[in-house]
Formats: sequence, C-alpha cells, structure tokens
Amino acid sequence: MEHKLPELPYAKDALAPHISAETLEYHYGKHHQTYVDTLNKMLPDSEFKEASLEDIIKQAPAGKLFNQAAQVWNHTFYWNSMSPKGGKDPSGDLGKAIDDAFGSADELRKQFNEKAVGNFGSGWTWLVVNKSGKLEVVNTDDAGNPLQDDLKPILTCDVWEHAYYIDYRNARPKYLEAFWQLVNWDFAARNFGG
Repeated sequence: MEHKLPELPYAKDALAPHISAETLEYHYGKHHQTYVDTLNKMLPDSEFKEASLEDIIKQAPAGKLFNQAAQVWNHTFYWNSMSPKGGKDPSGDLGKAIDDAFGSADELRKQFNEKAVGNFGSGWTWLVVNKSGKLEVVNTDDAGNPLQDDLKPILTCDVWEHAYYIDYRNARPKYLEAFWQLVNWDFAARNFGG
C-alpha cells in the first residue's frame, strides 16, 4: 500500500499570523513529505506492506518503520487539530467532558501548556480519552502516539522545534499561545464523539 501526503485542510497561508506559510512550506512540504517518502521506500520489504498507519503504529516494534508511520499519522492529525476559524472554547459534549475533567477550558489550556512546555526534547502533547473514558493530557516522545497505549487521540500539538522555530525561534510558550488561537474544536469534538 502506498501512502500519500494528505492535502492540508486549508491554504498554506491560512493560519497566519499565528503560523506562517513559510513554516508550513518546511513543516508540511518538507518534513511531513519526507516521512511519507521514507515510509513508502521501507514498506515493500516489510511485513506491514499492506497495513494501515494505525496498524503499523500499534504493532510495529520501535524503530525506523514505526517512526515514519507514526510521524505521517501524527502530522496529519496535527494539521486537522488546527483551523483558520479555530480558537474560542469547546462546546457540546466535549465542552462538558473538559469541564468534568479539568474544571474549565482555561484549566485544560493551562495543564496542556505545562505538559507541552515540559515535554523535554522532541515530541507531542495530546488531549486523549484514557482507558477509564476520561479526558487526560499526555506527552509522547519523538514519534510516540497514544494509540500505542490504547488511548483515543482527540487533539494534538507538535512540540518538535521544526513546528515553531521559524515563527517563534525557541519560544515554545509563545507558540502554544498561538496554537490555542487555531484549535479546531469541531475536529476534536468529532474525535471525542466518534
């Protein structure tokens, strides 16, 4: 099975001024594309040549094949976690679940930011549904993905430096402020309800 770089759900300049078109040129156009290309080169000689990204993430041993598949999946999920019409506060069932788990959307943002800023090195910060059915914020390192631990991803923020270095240099907290202006709560609500 050949994997393709999915289309962005918006134009490359649509997230400006929070995330620039230049960042998307590199992050989506170069980094994400390279993960797809490398994965496709590895698959023909692999037992996972017909597997979905999710199956590779859940079943492949740690190593290069897992890393490529997870980074393809993680980045696609990340692009969809943002929208030019994003921000504000969540509503509906997801909003209620956030209030139940964290007390408020503001407290979720605070806890999420603390985890993301404290995520040492490269990785991802996720809002997930845990095994007891409650919302939780978790970090993964490198290409790690909550699917490995039977957690249900709702929303993610990429905290690898290539996600923010062009626009924010090494100021990860400033990047997180911008991220919350773009959060696609409709996408998160679909993941929560689906």
